[in-house]
Amino acid sequence: MISDAMTEVLRLVHIQAQPRLAGCAEVLGVDGLAVSLVVDGQITEQLWSSGKTAALFEDLQFTLGEGPGPDALRDHALRMVDDIATVPSGRWPALLPALGDLPVAAVFCFPLHLGGIFVGVLTLLRAEPGPMSGQQMDDALALAEALTLQFLGGEGVQLESWGDARPTELHRAVVHQATGMISVQLGLALGPALLRLRAYSFSQGLPITDIARDIVARRLRLPPTAGDPGPTDPTDEMRG
Repeated sequence: MISDAMTEVLRLVHIQAQPRLAGCAEVLGVDGLAVSLVVDGQITEQLWSSGKTAALFEDLQFTLGEGPGPDALRDHALRMVDDIATVPSGRWPALLPALGDLPVAAVFCFPLHLGGIFVGVLTLLRAEPGPMSGQQMDDALALAEALTLQFLGGEGVQLESWGDARPTELHRAVVHQATGMISVQLGLALGPALLRLRAYSFSQGLPITDIARDIVARRLRLPPTAGDPGPTDPTDEMRG
């Protein structure tokens, strides 16, 4: 059964009011909340987060391509991590060390889907370890369902108006643009080009969006490796 507090949140969604993501986090008993949508069926675009920690965690998952969010995206299934400290190091070998001092001890990822249609991931973060209660699970599932219907075009609030949401303004669009440029410059398919961008970002210890902006602005060009086919457009060398 949905709690009265979550019922009120869902009511506000339905009447096109402006629900507050921080309020949703409080109702769900978590410290952070992020919502991401699927882009090109394989990666997600972070749309909103309720705070800096949630935003940084989502960016780490995106940069490294691993974590409970990508797992939920791949398997279209819940990912409930009650205690990050107990996760085997080989499960997410890049993400776990990268968390550093980020106050994330538990992560809960809810796929946003309707039948076979998968549109995104709702991620909940907690600074202390421990499972969600049954009530919190019911509320989170109800919120995930409401978000899914909204993203599929149902009637309801325009989510860009959520009061205290942290809009990213599709800041990862620059990542997609940089991936395309790397694809042309190195002669790689888009998938390997994105992997190359992620690897370079990780090796430099910088956010992937910062690296992408430098590439798009032509302040940076990733070096080729011996196995790269080379530019797919001969004029790219002149444009670079």
